[in-house]
Amino acid sequence: MITWMQRHKKWLIITIWISTIAFVGAGFVGWGQYSYGNKAGAVAKVGDVEISKGELQKTYSRLYAQYNQMFQGNFDKEKAKKFGLSKQALQQLEQQALLINLAHSYDLIVTDKEIIQSLKQQKAFFKNGKFNKETYKLVLSQNRLTTKEYETQLRKELLIQKTLKLLPVKTSKNEDNILNTILNIADKINYKVLSFNDIKVSVTDKKLKKFWESQKDNFMTHVIYKVNFIRIAPISQTFSDAEITKHYKENRTHFKGNDGKILTLEAAKKKVINELDAKITKNKALRTYIAFKKNKLSDKTTINHAEISKSHNPFNTQILETLSKLAFTKPFTKPVQINGVYYIFELTKIIPSKPKSFQEAKAEVLPLFITQTKKEKLMKLANDSVNTFIGKTSNFLTVTSADKLENLNKQETVNFLQKLLMSDKKRSFISLNNGKIVLYNILEQKLLTNKNSNVSDTIAKLKSTMFSEGLIKTLQNKYQTEIYIQGL
Repeated sequence: MITWMQRHKKWLIITIWISTIAFVGAGFVGWGQYSYGNKAGAVAKVGDVEISKGELQKTYSRLYAQYNQMFQGNFDKEKAKKFGLSKQALQQLEQQALLINLAHSYDLIVTDKEIIQSLKQQKAFFKNGKFNKETYKLVLSQNRLTTKEYETQLRKELLIQKTLKLLPVKTSKNEDNILNTILNIADKINYKVLSFNDIKVSVTDKKLKKFWESQKDNFMTHVIYKVNFIRIAPISQTFSDAEITKHYKENRTHFKGNDGKILTLEAAKKKVINELDAKITKNKALRTYIAFKKNKLSDKTTINHAEISKSHNPFNTQILETLSKLAFTKPFTKPVQINGVYYIFELTKIIPSKPKSFQEAKAEVLPLFITQTKKEKLMKLANDSVNTFIGKTSNFLTVTSADKLENLNKQETVNFLQKLLMSDKKRSFISLNNGKIVLYNILEQKLLTNKNSNVSDTIAKLKSTMFSEGLIKTLQNKYQTEIYIQGL
């Protein structure tokens, strides 16, 4: 799933102008620490439109929530980094800014009346079947948004929609006829499906070792980081009523209920104490970090030792990534919190990666050897039998006949038919995306007279996609983009 998404991730980037309330309900996810230029509050500027740090954080948060839903709750920061989520968020905002520049060149505006009309149509703010002002404020508060922030974003989205309406994409009757003809081309075929199940592979150490030797650099040990580390457990202590009251008054906006309202001191007391404990724990961790660096730790401080690698990591991927960026000239990490506990690490030694021995790599080599051998044997079987095979005979098939071939599921059938209709060979074979091979022989071909009702919609969507891509490229050449943020 991850591999597929990475390969097609440009199609997963949801263009920002078609969302109206997408970021409400997404929650908020921190997107890492980055270095900014000296432009106050801005991470980029496109033409005359600035992109703020807050906009980037919210767009990242919305994207994170969308991916997390797609992964059924199994999306994390490591996957987000692998997909380049920060870059995707910035790209969305760049595209939005390009279109806003275009809108300004047309002197387009969005009135307050249009904002109100749009808000009244958004069901997230409904109560008893109609827009409710208190519900509106509550939903935004729960999502860490002010009405000003939300309405500013909504105004941008409506402005973009208004701009794109000036550039409509239309279809012609000739285009409808051409696509309808393509969809009605039908082939009756004789076919046979070959899969890895048709291939037997004999495995010996001699064959396996030869395969390993040809690509042993692909089977490496993981880098090992030897570290000293100090653990600072959470501190819990007793505070006077005066201390609790003072902290509550100075930080009362930290303590809100589910309704978004600030809690009373009595209701928030436990949260206040927890925050005070957390503050003291953090201060101790920072003091310990300084003492560790200066070699001035007290005799009572326990220094632990560990070896950390990708295959053996008692902490988390964030720690491993942090250690990989250390140098012996600066071997200490700042306090890192894991499940409420602070850790400070000192890098003492790095054991570099090296090729694994055959015995160490054998378990990894085996499935790759089997897969590679099956692919080669399957391709040979296809070539040897394509001119003589006898298989099943289909009915007349069009590109929409996704459920009419035996031994192929719907997705495999679609994959096969798309490639079949692009082929100019009467008898040949087609390799599917999942490794299966379909031998085919076209027995008869004809043009059906079916009328496809959604042809215009299909053409419009295709042309709209092509138009949008072309428009963005044109605007990128017209408006200069400056990026102030580093580290994406």
